[in-house]
Amino acid sequence: MPTPPSRTPQPITVSIVSHGQLALVRPLLEQLDRFSAGSIDKVVLTLNIPEPDVLAGLPWQFPVERIENAAAMGFGANHNQAFRHCDSEWFLVLNPDMRFDNDVLAPLAAQAAPDAGLLTPRILEPGKAQPEQHRAIITPLEILTRKRPGYAIPAVPEWVPGLFMLFRSRAYREVGGFDERFFMYGEDFDICARTQLAGWKLQVAEDLLARHEAQRASHASRRHLYWHVTSLLKVWGSGAFWRFRRAVRGGSQASVL
Repeated sequence: MPTPPSRTPQPITVSIVSHGQLALVRPLLEQLDRFSAGSIDKVVLTLNIPEPDVLAGLPWQFPVERIENAAAMGFGANHNQAFRHCDSEWFLVLNPDMRFDNDVLAPLAAQAAPDAGLLTPRILEPGKAQPEQHRAIITPLEILTRKRPGYAIPAVPEWVPGLFMLFRSRAYREVGGFDERFFMYGEDFDICARTQLAGWKLQVAEDLLARHEAQRASHASRRHLYWHVTSLLKVWGSGAFWRFRRAVRGGSQASVL
């Protein structure tokens, strides 16, 4: 059998974790293959629980490395495990239910400032005409007032959700990745805070858009709601939260860096 031609290394390793969601992963891989294959070094696909293999035999322009967990792990632990397979400049944490209508990866990486450690496009949620508003630091008051008139939307976000997080691999390595004490929620805010406290910039591409196609499970599941609430308590009890809050309150995001 002839040896397949070697690929030129590409700048982005993509980490996707499936919790019985390979039917959602398939259209995502198809879109990445169609629009962004030239930027992807590999996809690390983690099967967190056993499930039927609906991807068997499907060809992609990039390698897909599989990890099959012997026991289910949390969000951060899964992506930290995938990062150990990353040899590229960028590491993309991507939810299975993200969708693309064009190439977002290459233009996003091209916009990165030299001190940008974490990048994201704007995210469009189901049924919405406009992208999600920029997020302020999570506090009990912020949660209660974010939907009310007069809420002060930050000009730049102080954190971004874990749906689409493009990390500079050096920054991810420097902060030690996700804090695995969080199980499913809160680790996105925590790593955003720690990345900025370490001197890296959080950068949003206002001209790029990705779609999120699923409803939040915490709205429908008591178990997910429990995980959500307990994770918030862990956030508010962490040293990173209070250091980041003091730094932002001290003037601006620039004071964090």
